[in-house]
Amino acid sequence: MASNPVDYMKYVVVTGGVLSGLGKGVTASSIGVLLKSAGLKVTSIKIDPYLNSDAGTMSPFEHGEVFVLDDGGEVDLDLGNYERFLDIALTRDNNITTGKVYANVIDKERRGDYLGKTVQVVPHITNEIQEWIERVAHVPADGSSETPDACVIELGGTVGDIESAPFIEALRQFQFRAGKGNVCFVHVSLVPVMGPVGEQKTKPTQHTVKELRGLGIIPDILVCRSEKPLDSETKSKLAAFCHVDEDAVVSAHDVSNLYQIPISLFEQSVLRKVSVHLGFQVPTKLPILDEWREMADKVDTLEEEVRIAMVGKYTGLSDSYLSVIKALQHSAFAVGRKLQIDWIESTDLDPNDRTENHEEAWRMLESADGILVPGGFGNRGVEGKIAAANYARVNEVPYLGVCLGLQIATIEFCRNVLNIESANSAEFDEDAPVHAVVFMPEISKTQMGGTMRLGSKPTPFLVDDCKIRRLYGGAEYVNERHRHRYEVNPDLIEKIEASGLVYVGKDETGKRCEIMELNGHPYYVGTQYHPEFKSRPGRPSPPFLGLLKAACGQEI
Repeated sequence: MASNPVDYMKYVVVTGGVLSGLGKGVTASSIGVLLKSAGLKVTSIKIDPYLNSDAGTMSPFEHGEVFVLDDGGEVDLDLGNYERFLDIALTRDNNITTGKVYANVIDKERRGDYLGKTVQVVPHITNEIQEWIERVAHVPADGSSETPDACVIELGGTVGDIESAPFIEALRQFQFRAGKGNVCFVHVSLVPVMGPVGEQKTKPTQHTVKELRGLGIIPDILVCRSEKPLDSETKSKLAAFCHVDEDAVVSAHDVSNLYQIPISLFEQSVLRKVSVHLGFQVPTKLPILDEWREMADKVDTLEEEVRIAMVGKYTGLSDSYLSVIKALQHSAFAVGRKLQIDWIESTDLDPNDRTENHEEAWRMLESADGILVPGGFGNRGVEGKIAAANYARVNEVPYLGVCLGLQIATIEFCRNVLNIESANSAEFDEDAPVHAVVFMPEISKTQMGGTMRLGSKPTPFLVDDCKIRRLYGGAEYVNERHRHRYEVNPDLIEKIEASGLVYVGKDETGKRCEIMELNGHPYYVGTQYHPEFKSRPGRPSPPFLGLLKAACGQEI
């Protein structure tokens, strides 16, 4: 196969209908895997029609986790799916929002770039969107300097949303700008099952496709979400009423694990259909897809469990910790165990406020093989997290604290080892006599969006040997992604380290604590950064891998 399998940039546009949460992001990521397996260099763009500039100021309850990129971009969690599936590194520009687009257009209008024209949604907003897509699609994302061959674009929300209208129109125009043979439209819809016999209903998909066609976009492939595989009768009906070939109606039914989805799409000839539409050759051998199949099948064979207690404040919505879950799963695959996460609401562990779930929460914590306290903001549930860190430290249970989890462990150590009973974080109690954790001096206290310590930063190791450094392969330093406003109080570090909690990695100034490790403990580790954001299915995050290894009794 030629080194460059395509002559022009190829675009796959994934839209959604009927309702949100159908899996457009996973569909887009899976199609990206298929393109990559065919030898194309792939990048991705996520379009979010909300007015926010980015996801940084959104509540986890509202929007799920905020995914952080190397350049500090705070973006939609679907970009995390793209990075994990395709093993790429994206930038903030790979997440387009209405807020960003309008801000750019208004800035141009203020500068006089439009030469006195009346600025309108069409053509100015739609042109801005098209130019943005074209520009970002050509930026390398795989660590090389080579321009991508294909870009997978996901449009958030559902067709028919008012806020999506400018993007739909821009994409309608874009198919002619890029050349119709260079754009493939994939529409994800729902086929619900109704009645006692479980009849698969096609009307919702018919209506959403009719809406999309009315807006000037004709789907080339329908991906239909359902619990069970689509019946042949259902496929025939959808093909007839939605103006697509019957073999272009794809069943997105439930599978045994997430990594089977690219395999399922491949077995339904999605790669062949996309390649025919976009005009590129699919090689006979697909080693990347073979690796995926091997991994997906291995996940199905895991039987022996490892139990990790996840102590957080957003446990009612797992999307709030999506990257943490994925990092745990990647590590569980690596140690050959089936992951069982026991979700514990941190308020239920609070020794001073016994909720009705208090005893059950402690039962789960005490039966866990390992304990994880992830990142978070605000003081709700903090005392419960401190209690969890104390239990892990005293009882030598493997513990990993991420961001806030490191700060929690520091506060607990100050209170119960250094006997500074009033130790707290300035985030939780500004008037506390002793602040074990302080507000970072360079961070704004008034501007919320994009003002934290964000993005990939180097962390040199300051010790010759420790568990966490061994997990990183003995590296001199690590580059991991950050998202925080608070840090360990530099004035207390010497006293803390003298008692055995050592900050084995600090920033380039040697003052800001980044990695902690407790001497004499099987695995009691904290990171100020968020290592989960760089975890990959075949290359798990080292701190998470260490937690799973310790939880399974394996050597680190």
